[in-house]
Formats: sequence, structure tokens, C-alpha cells
Amino acid sequence: MPPWPILALFVAHWASSVFFQTFFLHRFGAHRMFDMSKGWERFFYLCTYVTQGSSFLNPRAYAILHRMHHAYSDTEKDPHSPVMIPNLIKMMNHTRDHYRGLLTGRREVEKRFLGGYPEWPALDRFGQSWTSSLLWGALYAVFYLHFATAWWHFLLLPVHWFMGPVHGAIVNWFGHWSGYRNFETKDDSRNTLPFDFLTFGELFQNNHHTYGSRPNFAVRAWEFDPAWPAIWLLDKVGIIALRDRRLDKSSAVDEAESPALLDPAE
Repeated sequence: MPPWPILALFVAHWASSVFFQTFFLHRFGAHRMFDMSKGWERFFYLCTYVTQGSSFLNPRAYAILHRMHHAYSDTEKDPHSPVMIPNLIKMMNHTRDHYRGLLTGRREVEKRFLGGYPEWPALDRFGQSWTSSLLWGALYAVFYLHFATAWWHFLLLPVHWFMGPVHGAIVNWFGHWSGYRNFETKDDSRNTLPFDFLTFGELFQNNHHTYGSRPNFAVRAWEFDPAWPAIWLLDKVGIIALRDRRLDKSSAVDEAESPALLDPAE
């Protein structure tokens, strides 16, 4: 039997997981680049949980962590900087410790990083539970046991289990380590791919760190952010409402004054 079921699941899981991470957790949760009704917020919240599965990332913790990253990019206070922590494994462990501290409330959070992110306490509790992680992990494993026809197929299975952290590692590592720079910034952010098909625009780190509230991460004519057409379409059909004042480059704010690029009171 050809490996098409395995490859189809892997591509679908990768693409859907990274899309909802950039669309819901990042651009909506951390930056509020657009608005949506409570009903649609719950729908996309659930989609994020389903597509991330065993590696579901809590939107509140994600938003705070990301705002800290913008405020302290590539300094000692950055929760994930390859400049400060050159070892990838150590950098991700450092990020995990920050994330867990935010989840448990053990890590103190600056007031400016709070507010404006989506919350669903019941789903958050279940999504972070061992029950949820084991159920999703078992579902992936059962699919592979049924459809895998070669030993190497099982090498893809751990990626399903840790999909969220895998995407985070790629973005946070390569986005501040390898690539080109369109703009001079205080950090070492870079654009790794001119057509970011791997992480749906997340690897336009230099563009994003320059214009943090711009919903289209591509800036140059030859750059393409795959998530942007979907966001544009969702705005046109009325599911979300882009904050028009933030569409232009000139709408960028001074990150030193507003690292979250968001007024939580809005």
C-alpha cells in the first residue's frame, strides 16, 4: 500500500496546526490584529485545540510569552532567543519553563502584558490535561498502526505528538538565526523564507518585528505570506473585522512603549 494516508495526515495536521497557531494564537490572541464575535472566537478556539491536539498551547500563556518576546527580543529576558541561548534544546527548555510558569501562575507577569487574549477556562483545563494529551497521542498512533507500511513512517509520529513545540522551535530558532533582513532592528530577527510555506508566514520575523501590528507579514513584492489571503477572505465575508488603522506600515507602534502592540483596554 502506498504511504499516501500517512503523508496526507501529516501534511493536513502540519498545515492546520500551524495555520491556527498563526491566525488565532498569534495574530488574534497576542496582537489583536482583527476582531471577531464571541461565537466565532469559540469556534476558532476549538479549531486550535483540535488541530494542535496533544500539544495544545494555552492562548493566554502563548500571548503573554509572545509579548515578552517582542519587548525583550534577543536579550536576557527573551523567553526564546537563539542569540542568548545558542543551543536549540536548551532554548526550547527555557521556553517550556517560562510557559509552564505562566500556566501555573508561578511566574510573575508585568501588567502591560496582560489582557486582550481569548480565554475558555473549561477547554484550557482539559486541553492541558494528561487525559487530553494521551487521547490525541493514541489516536495518532492508532492511525499509523493501521496505515503505516514502512518503519520510517513511524519517525513522523513524534512530530504529531509535539506539533506545537516543533513549530515554535522552527520559528523561534531560524527566525532569529538564519535568513535575510529587510529592516534594521534592535534584535537579530530575520526572514528565513521569501515564500514561507512551512509556517504560514511566521518565518517573516524581521518584517513582523518591524511592523508588529501588520496582519500581512510579507512586505516586499516578492514575499508571500500564505496565511494572509485566508485572513483577507475572512474579513471580506464578515467573520472577522480587520483593524483598518493597522493595515499600513505606518501603523506600527514603538515596541519600547507598547511591547504587546496592543492596548488591552481596546
